[in-house]
Amino acid sequence: MEFLGTALQAFFQPASLLAMVAGTAFGILVGALPGLGSVVAITMVLPFTFSMGLVPSVVLVLSVYCASVYGGSISAILINTPGTPQSAATTLDGFPMTQKGEADLALGWVTVASAIGGLFSAVVLILAAPQLAAFALRFTPIETFLLICLALTCIAAVSRGSMVKGLLAGILGLLLATVGSDPVTGDIRFDFGFFPLSGGIELIPVLVGMFALSEVFARVAERGGDEVQALARVGFRVAPLREWTARWKTLLKSCLIGSFVGVLPGTGAATASFMAYAEAKRAGRYRDKLGSGEPEGVIATECANNAVTGSALVPTLALGIPGDPVTAVMMSALIIQGVQPGVRLFTENPEVVYLSFVALVFINLTMLAMGALSAPWFTRILRIPEPMLLAVILVLSFVGAYGVRGSSFDLLVTLVAGIVGYLLRVNNFPAAPLVIGLVLGAQHEAALRQGLIMTDGSFLSFFAGRPIAQVLLALTIVFLLLPALGPLRAWYGSRRAG
Repeated sequence: MEFLGTALQAFFQPASLLAMVAGTAFGILVGALPGLGSVVAITMVLPFTFSMGLVPSVVLVLSVYCASVYGGSISAILINTPGTPQSAATTLDGFPMTQKGEADLALGWVTVASAIGGLFSAVVLILAAPQLAAFALRFTPIETFLLICLALTCIAAVSRGSMVKGLLAGILGLLLATVGSDPVTGDIRFDFGFFPLSGGIELIPVLVGMFALSEVFARVAERGGDEVQALARVGFRVAPLREWTARWKTLLKSCLIGSFVGVLPGTGAATASFMAYAEAKRAGRYRDKLGSGEPEGVIATECANNAVTGSALVPTLALGIPGDPVTAVMMSALIIQGVQPGVRLFTENPEVVYLSFVALVFINLTMLAMGALSAPWFTRILRIPEPMLLAVILVLSFVGAYGVRGSSFDLLVTLVAGIVGYLLRVNNFPAAPLVIGLVLGAQHEAALRQGLIMTDGSFLSFFAGRPIAQVLLALTIVFLLLPALGPLRAWYGSRRAG
């Protein structure tokens, strides 16, 4: 308690509070711009920490991190373009809500859900950081591979009604993830003698093309289509309490999924959001409505990806292991201030640990307030005349895609992804499985290859004496079989009735 009191005293200093407000506002803005994302946002503020003290530096970086993850959902909802990869799954129900004229309500759902997920992970961090760090050490590449296998089952969840087409799209996404360098040997593969492909296919241009550009093509082809901006309300609206209580199980499960996945190095918020969406599709109260603008899909993805923000600090602070590029940049900010994350941090610099705990709580509360205040400004873009709005989306799409690596090849990838996304729509292929395969494919392959090296090429050895791996395999099999149980029950019932 002594360290907690010291952390509170250090946090409530003018410099720290200013860093929190400025970092939260900046994170929301950058996160909402397609193609930039959390890594870019944190990298942009990193030079400012050189001349700042330890406490404001930590608060600034954490604020930008949390707010940018939330900010990515704003563009996902309003223009069908996830601002960050973490918000890719939010488009599945967020944008359909906008199409129904409920943009203000969608932003209300996503803002409150994001704050709940972030606060939940902060509480988890406060109560169980040392224990979670010890648990994370038990996860080898083998367990990570099986966890991603479990996450990939959401391809089946989002493909109901067109399972074959969904699986084909998912396989295409996995194949695209293999383009570029081999994760183990570094050899270049599937570049077809075309040098730009040797660096692989970047995720953001594909996301922007599949969702935003294909939407532009579809609306132009329909010669206007539905007047989304004429229907959408400008502002911010929170659903009644009864609507939240009706979905509390999905809210809680998504927070738990995000907190669990965040602790594991090398997984990330995108994995957590797709896992939470799959679970909502499997057992949510409104699972049959998911994909058509159901708030349960929005809160599942946003609770999960924001819960990752706090729990991802566990391997970063306690083990000195950055779980993803975002936490790697955050770790460098601590090192600049003379603090070395790792196993001794809890004993040598406990004030940094407790400061992170305190900061996360107040950052998420600030994010909730700023999200509510800024929503009316963001939703005003839906009042722009449709031709102009499509032009804005087009420009943002290409600028965001180019900004990732400064590569003109990414502009070509965006265009091709947009055309492919439009063709998928026309032929009733779901686009989400392709994105899921691309998001998870690289991690999946790397974990598999590393696991095979650990077991001398024996796949069966993945499960020998590994209870965590066995549990994950069992869950994966159960989730794959669940979609078949409904038709089987119906067949058995009709047979008994006959």
